[in-house]
Parts: sequence; C-alpha cells; structure tokens
Amino acid sequence: MTYIVDPWFTVQELDSKTFAISEYGHWEKVHSFLLLGENQAALIDTGLGIDTIKRITDQLTDLPIIVLTTHVHADHIGSHGDFDTIYVHNDDADWLINGIKGLSLKQIRKDMSRDITIPVPELFDPFTYKPYQGHPDKLLSDGDTIDIGNRILRIFHTPGHSPGHISILDYKTGYLFTGDLLYAETPIYAFYPSTDPVDLVNSLKKIAKIKGVSKIYGGHNQLGLEPKIFDEVLEAVQYLKENKLAKHGTGVHTFKSFSVQF
Repeated sequence: MTYIVDPWFTVQELDSKTFAISEYGHWEKVHSFLLLGENQAALIDTGLGIDTIKRITDQLTDLPIIVLTTHVHADHIGSHGDFDTIYVHNDDADWLINGIKGLSLKQIRKDMSRDITIPVPELFDPFTYKPYQGHPDKLLSDGDTIDIGNRILRIFHTPGHSPGHISILDYKTGYLFTGDLLYAETPIYAFYPSTDPVDLVNSLKKIAKIKGVSKIYGGHNQLGLEPKIFDEVLEAVQYLKENKLAKHGTGVHTFKSFSVQF
C-alpha cells in the first residue's frame, strides 16, 4: 500500500496502479485519478488548483504523464498548467483556450473560496485566482483509445454538463471514470445556461449500457459507486423523458442513489 500524508490532498490507493487524489477540505470534494501504465501515466483531471496536484503525482510515479480532461470547469483543470501534455475533447477545447462559458470569473472565485474546512496553502489567493487557459496537445473524440502501456483507456463523449464532457473506461480494471456526469450525494448539475439537460440524460443512458464496468468513479463526493446503479440510471432516464423534465427550470429530481438539477 502507498501512504502519502499531505496537508491538502488525500491519496487513496484503489489498486497498486490506480490512485484517487481528493480534496476533501473543499465543499466540492473533488477527485482526480492517476492511472499507471507500463510506458505512461494518465491523470484524469487536475483538481481545484488551490494547491498543485503535481506535488502528489511526483511522489507516485516517474512516468511521463498525460492529462485527460473530463471537462473544462475550474474545479477539474486547476493544475493543468503544471503538466506538459493535455488532452481534451474537441467540443471543450474552446473553453480551455479562451475561457469557460456560462460562469463569470466572479462566480468561479466565490465558489472556489467558500466553505473550506482546512487551512489553504499560503499561495492561494481567491481574489486573484484564475482558471487555467491554454492550448491542448491533443483533441479527443468519441471512441478514441489511449494505450499507456498494457492499459487501454476508451473515451466516451458524454455531453450535457459541458459540450465536450467525456467519460473514460479502463479496460484493464473495468473502472469507469464519469467526471461530473454521474456521482452521488449532491445533484448533478445541468442548470447553467452552458449545460444541456437533454444531452445529459442521453449521456446517462449511454454510460448505463457500457459492458464490463466493475466500479464507477465520479468527480465528486463518495469515492466509488457500484455498477448496479446503472439499473436505477436507466429507470431515471425513462422517467425524465416520459415526463418531459429534461429542460432548464424543472429543478432538482431525486432518485434513490443520485439526483440531477435542471
């Protein structure tokens, strides 16, 4: 087992080659994930940027790291600037280069700095905080595969929360990384003007039909969901479609294990 004690990040070993790097001291309880292959490592998202996640990845691997961006929101691209190789879906590339649509910098700074329960790093200043902007090294599309060395990752385009949101299936372990498409405890957001409730519902249906999933890892809150939740997801999708609820302004829809907010 790998044990890392850190003042900001919590590191949990999912298996000997897969690590969750979490920021539990912030109200969003964000997770990023490091997957080790034989030739490269893949870092799924880079967290809030309140502190640099590279301090953790440097302790976990010497392999070259590619960053796989589930979506371009501030809480998932915070340490992108500390890495050399950034992948993002084509439909979120504009947000990465030119700035996130639908959320003002004032709102982002407010969300970033509120409800923090542990001391923040001295370098963090909410008044000057700016989300990462930069050019990606590779644009991803639905169905792409990435081989990091005896470990193949499959890209699923799952828009709704953002236009270029992706989910990532690790064929070796059966882990499905769902970003902000599916997680528990707090609502999945699709109420911002830049979101699309219809796309989100269709994306939920898409991932619920993926075969061979052993565990689901979302970008927030509880770490790890069982694949049996997919049965509930399919029922929820049918309910939302039949009742024409997949549109902005219909509010929070709560199911047994998860909820959505439109």
